[in-house]
Amino acid sequence: MATVGPIIEIHIEKLPEGQYLATTDDSQGLVAQGNTIADTLEIDRNIARILIEEQNFYRAPNPLPAAVDIPDYPIIMEA
Repeated sequence: MATVGPIIEIHIEKLPEGQYLATTDDSQGLVAQGNTIADTLEIDRNIARILIEEQNFYRAPNPLPAAVDIPDYPIIMEA
């Protein structure tokens, strides 16, 4: 079963030159332009995938699990 990623609301407008422009308020930098709506959405989807991968790559790792994930932490004491 495929996992579902984030849902992003895309706004598409037709430009005076005849091309289409896709923008969103949900993700900074997610802008695409294409000759058809389908092309524009495909370009936008690829850009969104790249942006999400970059966000995940640069996210700082959490060295310890959250307390709600592991409620007990063992402490080893010397005798």
